[in-house]
Amino acid sequence: MYRRTYEQILGHAVRRCSSPEDATDVVAETYVIAWRRITELPDGEAGKLWLYGVARRVLANHRRSERRRLTRHTELIDEIEHLYIAPSHHSEQHGVDEAMDMLADSDRELLALTLWKGLDPGEIATMLDCSRNAARIRLHRAANASPRPWSRPAHRPPVSHHGRSSRRSQGEQRPDLQEPGASAG
Repeated sequence: MYRRTYEQILGHAVRRCSSPEDATDVVAETYVIAWRRITELPDGEAGKLWLYGVARRVLANHRRSERRRLTRHTELIDEIEHLYIAPSHHSEQHGVDEAMDMLADSDRELLALTLWKGLDPGEIATMLDCSRNAARIRLHRAANASPRPWSRPAHRPPVSHHGRSSRRSQGEQRPDLQEPGASAG
């Protein structure tokens, strides 16, 4: 029966499937069912018609599976876009993407692990197989190397080479260094 009907069943499936691979899957499943139900398979022309009926049901199942897969695929794409590309933050996201693109690969990886994955330095250290302190240092350097459009304050006072704010005028002394009885300013 297989040798007499294979090409006809395959042609039937090829005309109804979106790809040759799907058609061969349908034909294979049709003959598996026929093998399992060999006692029900009629002889001669009736057997060929019975196989067409089995192939028709296998094709219907295949189409339903394909529709479910496409529906789920669309749902997943929508979910990913909703979770990771918020429409209200599109311009901000673009600035972050541009800033991340300017970084070295290793710096980009560290910041992505922190910003997008929410990992702390201890978790990053475990992932990178280094000490927690080394991960903190690398993360600090990566953050300082980035333009940081997501966290830059509107105005930052200038910082002296000693790391202290230099907002006081040059002649003004810190209050704790003035002589007793001297007025500030």
